[in-house]
Amino acid sequence: MQRGPASTSSVRQKKPWEARYARRLWVTDLLIILWAAGGAQIARFGLEDSLVEVDTERAAAALELNYTALSILLVGAWMVTLSLFGTREARVVGTGWTEYARIFDASLRLFGVLAIFAFLLKVDIARSYVLIAFPVGVIALLLGRWMWRQWLMAQRLRGRYSATVVLVGSIDTVIAINRELERLPSAGYRVVAACVPGSNLLFLPASSVPVSGDFDDVTALMDRNAADTVIVTSSDLAPQRIRELSWALDPGRQHLVVAPSITDVGGPRIHVRPVAGLPLVHVETPRYEGLKRFTKRAFDVVASFLLIVIASVPMLVIAAAIRLSSAGDVIFRQERVGYRGSKFMMLKFRSMVVDAEELLQNLAAEPRSEGNSVMFKLRNDPRITPIGAFLRRFSLDELPQLFNVFLGSMSLVGPRPPLESEVAVYEHHVHRRFLVKPGITGLWQVSGRSNLSWEDTVRLDLYYVENWSLAGDVMILWRTLKAVVGRDGAY
Repeated sequence: MQRGPASTSSVRQKKPWEARYARRLWVTDLLIILWAAGGAQIARFGLEDSLVEVDTERAAAALELNYTALSILLVGAWMVTLSLFGTREARVVGTGWTEYARIFDASLRLFGVLAIFAFLLKVDIARSYVLIAFPVGVIALLLGRWMWRQWLMAQRLRGRYSATVVLVGSIDTVIAINRELERLPSAGYRVVAACVPGSNLLFLPASSVPVSGDFDDVTALMDRNAADTVIVTSSDLAPQRIRELSWALDPGRQHLVVAPSITDVGGPRIHVRPVAGLPLVHVETPRYEGLKRFTKRAFDVVASFLLIVIASVPMLVIAAAIRLSSAGDVIFRQERVGYRGSKFMMLKFRSMVVDAEELLQNLAAEPRSEGNSVMFKLRNDPRITPIGAFLRRFSLDELPQLFNVFLGSMSLVGPRPPLESEVAVYEHHVHRRFLVKPGITGLWQVSGRSNLSWEDTVRLDLYYVENWSLAGDVMILWRTLKAVVGRDGAY
């Protein structure tokens, strides 16, 4: 595993794509901030102020010059702050919420410092100028980063703009990590080889990734495959061997990543604390009470009430269409299992014929490719009415569940509300999904819905339960809109 003399530089060198991408972000940020600061100045003072004659309106001209200087200073300070907060770092860009949070945090702190200086120096800065520049600038920055992120994800789906990875560890952990990284190429890690000490495999199962069985061959394996990152996937390797591996890597060009055994843990719950040379990973235990529970309920009540008001007319139209098109009740009521295993009546617009439950027994025995071993789904279900097919395509049949949310039996975002027959076949760990209220939408809804396997459905539900946050709920609601319009998995 020994190399020749390594570079003594400990500074991380950017890969070519990282530098190019960071430059593009820098230019985009600059244009946005120039537009926000200049636009705020024009909106506050108008274009005519800049044309006032100095001799006749000396005070107005002085004010104009001052705010022009302030706008230039603001642009420079904003760009520097975004750099200091690492909003263009390769480890952050393309990660979504982390990148957006850094941009918002950097901008908020900058304007906070600006307000403090204005107060201490008794500088009378027009409040409307600040109130325009800050929100407009932040929203535009976030939108710009979102658009670049879509482009970056498209590139990563083609195998570009990603770290090239060699996995090192036991066969089970290597296969598991490889499967997860292949499932999410937008994360920016492309596995090109693996090292499983003592193994005689040539390739990973169901994959074209070559395998080496000699731990001392890791650096040579990286060189052969032009890899820049090695990920240690299991803890059964001796600490001394991992340390030697880190020493053998080319400083600044090749990087070591250690994947902990625990999975499906959100970033805010993870804290790394070096103790006596040991990088201890602290994982906070999730809590579902107190302020977090109150915040979620308050958000549900306010949002569901507003949505009920907005959707009241469409719901009346849908109810009339169902009543006129087929026999039966407008609202379909079904008992589901909710918070802490309690049962409740879930409301939906009826999208099937009246005797749908009786017909289910015959359909369940037929072969199908949709759904999974626990949840019954059928792409061309003969029980669905013509109006029901339209409602399901756009998830309009679920609008009455807003009343479930408002009354407290459901939440806007949460795990899927299961039937009692489904709960009867749950494994013990799956019951953790009942620690929070079921939701109208959730990670399962925005990740494929009926196209998901049962294992993926459980994994997504439990990930949500373990890592709930209000910001996460807002992101899921936004992604739900895109999923509904896309109609993927809706049948």
